[in-house]
Amino acid sequence: MFSGKTEELIRRLKRATFARQRVEIFKPSIDTRYSEDNVVSHDQNAIPSTPIDSSSSILLLSSDMEVVGIDEAQFLDEGVVNVCNEMANRGIRVIVAGLDMDYKGVPFGPIPNLCAIADEVTKVHAICVKCGALAYVSHRLVHNDKRVLLGEKQEYEPLCRDCFQKAIKEEQTLKETPHQE
Repeated sequence: MFSGKTEELIRRLKRATFARQRVEIFKPSIDTRYSEDNVVSHDQNAIPSTPIDSSSSILLLSSDMEVVGIDEAQFLDEGVVNVCNEMANRGIRVIVAGLDMDYKGVPFGPIPNLCAIADEVTKVHAICVKCGALAYVSHRLVHNDKRVLLGEKQEYEPLCRDCFQKAIKEEQTLKETPHQE
């Protein structure tokens, strides 16, 4: 989070639109943080999109497109890998944005497999809020064990690997320390 991936997706799709290419953008319907039907960056840049519940919808809704964008792909089912591959094989340019790891630093959803089949991968990084290095993971600030928890700056902070390891150790120490009243 906070790396500019949605901002970059919007920039690339707007360029394709300026070039008069037929463009469609999709996002998981569960992502309603800023808008139900627009892809919106943290900086409030927006582009109209089609919310979907399943990756199979993308094929049905993009048959005559030249460029297809997908935001927050980590929230989609694994079928999105085959969908993207099929579109690319048809000559459609596919641009996907998503988190490659979850808040625990574990590969997230279909993103690792999408990276494996992609012609090109651009990995963008946020800046660690503790030390200023390149961020490695979006560290969850609130206690919630659900893998998918939509949030922003109140729920997550970008941390480098070193600061993330320190934060995990601190949290573990707090759990193990008996509370005195």
